[in-house]
Parts: sequence; structure tokens; C-alpha cells
Amino acid sequence: MLFPRSSGILLHPTSFPSRFGIGDMGIEAYRFIDFLVESDQQYWQVLPLGPTGYGNSPYSCYSAMAGNPLLINPELLRDDQLLADEDFANLPEFPLDYVDFERAIALKVPLLKKACENFQAKASPIQQKEFSAFCQSKESWLEDYALFMALKDNFGGVSWNNWEPEIARREPESLEKWRQQLSAEIYYYKYVQFEFFRQWTELKRYANLRDIKIIGDIPIYVAHDSADVWSHSEIFCLDEATGEAALMAGVPPDYFSSTGQLWGNPVYNWEKLQANNFEWWVQRFEAIFAYVDVTRIDHFRGFEAYWAVKRGQETAMYGEWIKAPGIALLDVINEKFGNLPIIAEDLGVITPEVEALRDRFEFPGMKILQFAFGAGPGDPFLPFNYDRNCVVYTGTHDNDTTVGWFNQLQNYERDEVLRYLGCIDPQGIHWSLIRMGWISIANMAIVPYQDLLGLGTDARMNFPGKAEGNWGWRYRPEALNGEVGDRLKTMTYISGRAPNKN
Repeated sequence: MLFPRSSGILLHPTSFPSRFGIGDMGIEAYRFIDFLVESDQQYWQVLPLGPTGYGNSPYSCYSAMAGNPLLINPELLRDDQLLADEDFANLPEFPLDYVDFERAIALKVPLLKKACENFQAKASPIQQKEFSAFCQSKESWLEDYALFMALKDNFGGVSWNNWEPEIARREPESLEKWRQQLSAEIYYYKYVQFEFFRQWTELKRYANLRDIKIIGDIPIYVAHDSADVWSHSEIFCLDEATGEAALMAGVPPDYFSSTGQLWGNPVYNWEKLQANNFEWWVQRFEAIFAYVDVTRIDHFRGFEAYWAVKRGQETAMYGEWIKAPGIALLDVINEKFGNLPIIAEDLGVITPEVEALRDRFEFPGMKILQFAFGAGPGDPFLPFNYDRNCVVYTGTHDNDTTVGWFNQLQNYERDEVLRYLGCIDPQGIHWSLIRMGWISIANMAIVPYQDLLGLGTDARMNFPGKAEGNWGWRYRPEALNGEVGDRLKTMTYISGRAPNKN
């Protein structure tokens, strides 16, 4: 799908200011949308919105379909009389610049449980009907997810393949026994999904009414310890005896790591998926387009061929490329939904076959300006080598911030960047790179909010290959200011990316 000439900002909701320790769907989210409107942006890009597990990575969630309960705003629950002001008395002091996930969870989960109890006791007939309708509309994944989370709590948080064998194998009698035994816990997990989607739907409606579209994110793989793998084990490459991943996903050595990246997710059993006409993938696309307007497919090249590493390997160095039926899958998706607005993350080891798959469906690829220097005029990330059907970024969530990236370059590399940009003073390097992306021919240009603010490495969102300490950056309320917005608005106007308001 071809996108109009436009621009936007990449910012995950956890990065919003909030007195509850983690960004959520409260007033600051609405303020950010207002900022997008005032600065003439048309897109807000987020990372995956699922319930995160160990390491707090949005790319490793307990469900590919569910929402993250930590994004629920307690003040909105108070406005619905499900919580009271007294519940917010003596809130602890939280860091302003990053998320202390452990403390935020310790605060929010009891509030969510109290709201659930009040909903169960006080919900009006209309609210009860809305809840029942929600559960019915999401039944294809919600039943398994709620039971999975209740079981995970019951078994002390261990991975599903270490539960009692009968329930790990999903034997019908065991499923029924646990559904009855954990009925209260299952209700809670359904309720928080109800609230997540209710709040997100309102936020998205607010954005869409102001002509802001939301770009979501589909990680091509799902976590091994997830409701998806537990409830659909037949479509993943698992060891039948242990339930562990028999073939693990990752990428070979690349820009980010000399030993590659071993993600550990189980790869798909594409034969089983294709035999079932890709039913699970159809449900997944249906689920994400229920709450975003556009989506990016992370690691798109895995639809053409994927790097598979046998269980037991400690790095991703020793694996093999295996072909995937990407054309067949995307033909089914097109037949079911039409020409969906999809961005293909086509970074890393990209072959002509991957490019052909991307172009067959007219998906725009990604161009990263931080990758544009060092390979000479033929570098595909230099703007004069772009096709229009692409999305240009200064950097992504996996990159250092632009200021941090520039400061860590060797002197000769900095000189090359400055020569290309025509800069004398490197102090405004972030604005120079933003301008470079904005005036390029790429149909869409996206800047991480950290780059808009000119922040250094401390504001980086993720270090690929680092298991802990990621995903926590937050901005302070005063960072959302008119001076930055006005400068971005001017640049958006002069580069021809402002919305047509006629």
C-alpha cells in the first residue's frame, strides 16, 4: 500500500509521564496526541502493546493478541467509580526519567484487582452486557489467555512446559478442572483485558478524530512462554518430550552483534500453518487491526526465509536459512482483508527474494539514517538512493539516539556525516538528521521522540542482545513543549509533509 507524503513520531506509551511509575493511557497520552496535531504530524508509531514477561520487552509477550494491563490508567477507573481518590493516597515517589517496572507492577496490580472486585460487585446491567460482549468478541484468544495467566500464577510463574503434565498437554479433563478451580482468577484476567481495550479504543478514537493514525507493530515471532505456544503447540517447532523449542529463532551475525542474536522463540511449523490455511495468522492480523490503523511487521524477512538454530546452541552463529511460504500467507491475508496498510521491517540480511516479496505486495520498507554513512555513495540508506515507497527513520528503538550515536563515532566518521549534512556545528546533529529524513523522497518519515528532544545514550530504548535494563525510558511533562513542536511543524511544512487541511 502506498502511503501519502507524511510524517510522525515513534513513542511507546510506557514512556509517557505518570504518577503511577509507568506511562499509560491517561491524560498524558491525550496531551501527546494534541502535540502531534499541533506540530502537523499524521502518525503515532508504538511498539507492540502486549503483556510483557521477564525483561519487560514488548517483543516477548505472554500473548500476541492481548493488551498490557500496565497501560491501564487508574484515574480513568476512578472516573468510572471503580476506584476512589483514597486509593491513590500516599503514592510512592517514582523516577521521572525511567520506569521502575518492579515497583510500578507492585503498585498497579493491586489497584487493578480492586477495580475488578468493584466491577464484579457494582457493574450496571449495561456494563455487564458490554463485558459479556467483549468476552464473546475476543473468545478466540481470550479464553486461552486468561486461563494461561491464571495457571502461570498458580504454578509460581514457571514456563508452561514445567506445569503439571496433564495441563501442559492441555488434556480436556485437566482443562475443565482448572477452569473451575481458577474461575475467579480467570475472570480477573478477562476483566483487565476489557479495561485495556476500552481505554485504548477511546484513545484511538480521540487520535483518529484529529486525523492521527496509529502505527502498531507485529513481532513475527511469539515468546515460547506464551498462551499462543501453549494453546497452539502444533504450529510451532517444539520438542515433543519437553515442550521446549526444538528450533530457535534469531539472526546470524550482523550490525548489532558479532555472534548474531539468539532470540530463543520457537520457529513456526509452516507446513501445519499452511495446511490450516494460516488460520492463526489470520486471527493475529484481525486482532491487531482492531486497535491500530497501520502495522509494521518486525523481521519481515522471516516470511521469505528464517534463521533456525537447534536447541542447545548458546549463540545464533550456527544456524541455517529455511524457506517460508510468505507469498501463500500474504495471499491469504490479502484475500481475507484486502490491501492492508503494512510496513515491512526489511533490515539486516536482505536478499533479492525478500525484496521481491516486499514489492509484490507494495509494502514500504525501512531506511535508517544512522546506517547511511561509511559505505560510500552506493549505500542504500543514503536518501538519494531511496524509492518513494519507503519509511525513513533517524533511528529505531534498537538504535542509540542520534546524539548518542554521533558522539560515539570515530572522528573521521563524524567528519563524513558532517560533510554530507553540510554542518559546521555538530550541536544540532539531531535536527540535521531529522531534516535529512524530512526532505527525502520517502513517502513517510518517522522520528523517535528522544531524537526530537536531542537526548543522549541515557535515553536509548533498547540494546539488542542485552537481557535486562531496556525499555524503561520516560520523558518529563515539560519536554512536551511548544518550542520543539513549532520547529517540527515548520520543518514538516517546508518538506511538504503537512496534512492537507482543505
